[in-house]
Amino acid sequence: MEYEFQFHYILQAWPVLMEGLKVTVQLTVIANIIALTLGFVIALLVLSKYWLLRAPFALMIELFRCTPVLVQILWFFYCVPILFGIYLAPLPMGILALGINLACFNAEAYRAAIQAVPREQLDAGVALGFSPLQRVRYVVFPHAFRAALPVLITNGITLFQQSALVAIVALSDLMYMGRQVATQSYRPIETYTAVALIYFAISFPVSRVAAWVEQRLDAARA
Repeated sequence: MEYEFQFHYILQAWPVLMEGLKVTVQLTVIANIIALTLGFVIALLVLSKYWLLRAPFALMIELFRCTPVLVQILWFFYCVPILFGIYLAPLPMGILALGINLACFNAEAYRAAIQAVPREQLDAGVALGFSPLQRVRYVVFPHAFRAALPVLITNGITLFQQSALVAIVALSDLMYMGRQVATQSYRPIETYTAVALIYFAISFPVSRVAAWVEQRLDAARA
């Protein structure tokens, strides 16, 4: 292979890539906050004893889990404004699309964790005179969040990686800015290698944190 690598182009374009990374991190953090909160609410609704409450949200989970994220992003960007008259800037729309998608995956993690809460803990909440809302706040949520934490962190990493898909709708994230640099410099190998390494440099340490948390939880249960 006679290709000559010239990574100095990446050094020149580094500020541009960092601007894209800021958007990616902002998108990931806000979408994760939405998903952590909304996911728990959806899990409670799915576990409701009332069918009319349970069925729509169970269907929502299956819909978001069984369709490609790229299709969902395109649907939010192009169909929501037409169908509902809701016009948002690209970044809020990307946050909304990825946040709801992740919330459905988090809801399944929460659901399994909620069902694993010891019955004795719930009975203790009743004995103490807690209202249903207080039992959720002081008994169910702490146990469920702790048990689901490794999965929630892993889902957050997945969202960070999937956020690259918003580049297709011209949201100026890391992937979009990388594509611009590759097009302008005619150096796709160097550019996309640098972009991949940036994603890896952030994802790998967080994945190790998730593994450490899981080990600590396993040790605590033992």
